[in-house]
Amino acid sequence: MNTDQTIDNDIHILIVDDDPDVRNLLRKFVKMAGYNTSLVSSAEEALDLLKTKNFSVVLADIVLPGKNGLELTDLIKKDYDTDVLVITGYSKKYSYEDAVSKGASDIIFKPIRFKELILRLKKILKERYLTQERYSLIEKLKKLAITDGLTDLFNSRHFYSQLEVEIDRSNRYKPPLSLLLLDIDNFKIYNDTYGHLEGDKVLFRLSQIIKSCLRKMDSAYRYGGEEFTVILPETSGKEALNVAQRIRTTIEAEKLFPEPEKAVSITISIGVTEFYPKEEITGFIQRADKAMYMSKQTGRNRVSSIFTKEPYQP
Repeated sequence: MNTDQTIDNDIHILIVDDDPDVRNLLRKFVKMAGYNTSLVSSAEEALDLLKTKNFSVVLADIVLPGKNGLELTDLIKKDYDTDVLVITGYSKKYSYEDAVSKGASDIIFKPIRFKELILRLKKILKERYLTQERYSLIEKLKKLAITDGLTDLFNSRHFYSQLEVEIDRSNRYKPPLSLLLLDIDNFKIYNDTYGHLEGDKVLFRLSQIIKSCLRKMDSAYRYGGEEFTVILPETSGKEALNVAQRIRTTIEAEKLFPEPEKAVSITISIGVTEFYPKEEITGFIQRADKAMYMSKQTGRNRVSSIFTKEPYQP
């Protein structure tokens, strides 16, 4: 195997051909176009190299010792995000349809002409780039649809969707499920005193603190205004109380500076509850909300819980 580095470090082409003269000719063409190249002589070598290195395109002859180029293409498309341009000298034996059915992006026939090869290669790379950009845009739009723009937490719409998923899982497989509802104490006074820009900084900082106190399986949401929720899968009410206290004490210890050299502390009130099998989502949320208001009414900066199922009151 031989590896060369050329101008474009983002695009790497793997050339697979058992004829060293053809390999070297293809390497020359690809290098002249400004791309990195690696050379191997068999499908097996190519598959071994793909395990450790990323390639934008594999340029493979159909006739190879061992697995042929179409078999190689099939395996690449199953396991790797790599395009394949297949080469053949048998225009009657192999067709474009044969190559595409295995996942190849294109086919080129020998004798290979430089301009044709590079045009086809550039076409594949352009389509690859556009596809990646499209996927990236879709993922960004998906994230925007479920994310609160200020805090970077999930939004309330996604909260209801995810809570339904977790409730269904709890009903099916019986793991415990707990919910926290959090509200910033006296946040209106803070906003009126220091301005909404400083208030937004508080919301963002508290969202960071909340996330830092959670496990990977937990999820935090901006419920609305200065309210947050946290879904705790596979968590009993007793365990949820510990999480809530950790969040409360961490936020209480945080020093904010809405004005130079003026340290200010913020506190939160938290309600905790645990899901009861087969209960309605509205009753579950309402119980957490009621527990949070108990914290408000008994002095704020505290955690309250309700673990007794109550009938839902619209």
